[in-house]
Amino acid sequence: MNAVDNRLVIVVRADPVICGHSVEARNLAETALQRGFDEVRIVTWPIEKLQQAGLPLKPLDSVLPYSPGIIVERPAPVGDYKVPDGRYLAGITGRLIELFTDGVPTVCLSLYLSPHTIAVADAMRAAWSTGLPVNVTTIAEAVGSDVTNVVRTAVEEGRLGAAAHILSSYLSQDHCVAVSEYTKQLIITESAALDAQHGTRFAEQCRQRISVSYPAIDADAYLNLDENILDDVLAARGLERDEYVLFLSRLMPAKGVEDLIAGYELSGVHADKELIIAGRGPQAEALREVAAASSVSHRIRFLDDVGDAEKPYLMAGCAAFVLPSKPRPEFVETFGIALAEKMLAGGGPVITTVTGGIGEATGDHALVVPVEDPAAIAAALVQATVTTSRAERQEWASRAREYALQFDRRNVFDRLFANVSRSRVEFQPNTP
Repeated sequence: MNAVDNRLVIVVRADPVICGHSVEARNLAETALQRGFDEVRIVTWPIEKLQQAGLPLKPLDSVLPYSPGIIVERPAPVGDYKVPDGRYLAGITGRLIELFTDGVPTVCLSLYLSPHTIAVADAMRAAWSTGLPVNVTTIAEAVGSDVTNVVRTAVEEGRLGAAAHILSSYLSQDHCVAVSEYTKQLIITESAALDAQHGTRFAEQCRQRISVSYPAIDADAYLNLDENILDDVLAARGLERDEYVLFLSRLMPAKGVEDLIAGYELSGVHADKELIIAGRGPQAEALREVAAASSVSHRIRFLDDVGDAEKPYLMAGCAAFVLPSKPRPEFVETFGIALAEKMLAGGGPVITTVTGGIGEATGDHALVVPVEDPAAIAAALVQATVTTSRAERQEWASRAREYALQFDRRNVFDRLFANVSRSRVEFQPNTP
């Protein structure tokens, strides 16, 4: 008999990748232990492969440990130089087959359709072909870049096979979810375009099968922060409460950081508020050059070593948090996890756009600016830090936090797993 009675497997680009869905995987894993799973395995990529891919990564020494009972697996590649690509994916798929056929009742959740859900679909097919017992329930969670980066490109280029591969893999899962209503509608729209081109029948299946499951956030990490620790964390960075404007996310074109720099320069708030740009990403050097060319370059600082433990305090201490995201062909903000985290942390108002699924993350609790509009960012910065009183900011923060509590990982987990067959895996909802 197996020592493990039930298991959750999460397939994802996990830590140290800087990505909201990497954090989401951690949050779901931790909650699964509280809800009665005796084992959770995160199946992900070797560190060296993540580094080779050029993904923005946290400093390895800043990654927080997982709780006992959560096992992170990074399967080695399969094959040699004669397999020019797919060696690492083969390692992940092979490990999944082993987990799916060892007799343990398992729920497998894949975050990102490509390549993770594709790997799960392939592993399930192979697992059933072994003749060994398979007791697996699959959940696939789609994010916006699955569509913008893969399906939409395939549709635009008339490549039926690539689009059909990802959509059929998605629909082969027991439960299909999207991280926002925006993402669901995006998938349906692009599926309809594929259907119109090739006579396929994906859109109606997507319309019927996909439900929405918002990203899971560890609200406890952002609530009731110790005031003394907050001051110490800020002091270590040479900061004081309400004396800086904060951006904290990946440094990439779709995040609108250059618009923020221009708006900050126009606003005049640089007289007494620094601009802190925290994060890593492919645009890091270019943005440093943009900042250096600004007339307020001496008031702009970049931080590329912010860890998970420090992030809530930086958010809580800022005078305003700005994420002026904008749609790009390769990326549209699926939800805006950093915005919901900031709302939980408190502090100054959120300033953002309503690109993609951001409106679902913020509700009516953000100062909204148009995309690519530095003048509007400047006006919002003045409103957030000058014309709004401290009492008004505190009231704003309180309402924003109340709204964001719906994204707490326990609430999200219970809603998601309420749809999973109890006959396969039992969990205990609504426990502390």
